[in-house]
Order: sequence, then C-alpha cells, then structure tokens
Amino acid sequence: MTVTERLSAFAEPEYADFSAKLTPNLPRERFLGVRVPKIRALAKELAGTPEAREFLAVLPHRYHEENFLHGFLVERVRGFDECVAELERFLPYIDNWAVCDCVTPPALKRDLPRLEALSRAWIASGETYTVRFGMRMLMEFFLDAAFKPEYPELVASVESDEYYVKMMAAWYFATALAKQYEATLPFIERGLPDAWTHNKAIQKAIESRRLTDEQKVYLRTLKRR
Repeated sequence: MTVTERLSAFAEPEYADFSAKLTPNLPRERFLGVRVPKIRALAKELAGTPEAREFLAVLPHRYHEENFLHGFLVERVRGFDECVAELERFLPYIDNWAVCDCVTPPALKRDLPRLEALSRAWIASGETYTVRFGMRMLMEFFLDAAFKPEYPELVASVESDEYYVKMMAAWYFATALAKQYEATLPFIERGLPDAWTHNKAIQKAIESRRLTDEQKVYLRTLKRR
C-alpha cells in the first residue's frame, strides 16, 4: 500500500468539504479529508523508514494532506542541516497557509544564529508562503531569550499586498506585544506601514489573554482610521 493509499484510508468526504472552505485558494479535488491527528500519527509511524525517504523525495504532491504529511515528516528530522535541506526543498511547494503554519521543526532550535540568517533569506524571497514561514520562524524561536528589537523591524519592513503575508505580520506583532511589550510597543505607536496590518495586529493583541486590561485600553487608542 502506498503512502497516499494509507492516507486515503482515513478520508472523510464531509471533512474534505470543510477543509476546502478553510483553504479557498485550492480546488476541492486537492482534498482527501483526513484529520490532522491521523496524519501526525502516520508521520510518527513512517519517520525514518525507507518509505518516508521515498515519499519526501517526490515533489510536488497531489493532495493537501500529502503536504501536511510531508511537513510532519520534516519536523521529525533531528539534524539541523538535514532538516534545513528538507525545508529548502519543500518550501517552494507550500501553496497555502495551513500547511505553512503546521511545520515547526524542533531541530531548528539547535543553531539559532543560522536559523536567523535563514529566516532573513526566507522573508526576502518574495514568495508568499516562504515569506510567511520566515516570519513565523521569528515568532516561534525569536520572541523569548533570543529576541532582538531588529526582528520586529524586519517584519515591519516587508512590503506585500498578499493577504497571507499581511496576516502573518499582524500575528507576529500581536504575539510580540504579548511577549516583548515594551520593545514592540514603539512600532505600534509610530504605526506599521500598512494600515490594515497595523489594525489587525492591535485587534489580535487585544484578543490575547496575555496582555493586561490597561495595555489593551491603550492599544485601542492606537488604531488607525
């Protein structure tokens, strides 16, 4: 049985309809309707096997869930260099926000200086989901002890009309306000370059439970009309 056949065994047509509505840039025929926990379980079973290596070697995939599985297998690669090599092969084939946001390989924590350089390159790529992925790596790995004020500056400097890039930038700033409030607030006070992203970042920050009521009241005064 092939990997695709194994995925297909878990297919739920109604769930495929639901998933397709969440990812409107993909046609319905790209969806099998397999729930993420079952895809993760299959990735755990396949990781490190010849079958997994063969699957990772073949791109592009036909189905949305195959891309999920690919991402989850990349997450299970332990070595930094091997993980990055697999990511570099896979990123050009990511074609939606859901797959982009599912891949957070723990191996990347092994070398944060190199990950920083990679994130900068991904953000500079101009490719929608590669840019989004680079921003998300800054959010996932560089908002705690490794934070530097130049990182929000980097995200704020991205010029894009792509909805999924702008939404990621808003998500980044909302999370940065929750984790690095004092360092991030000046970016909001002087205004992010794009008004939509600026207001969306404030909206998402206000929805967070990690900010105080006083902080939320002040952020509301910084919305742009």
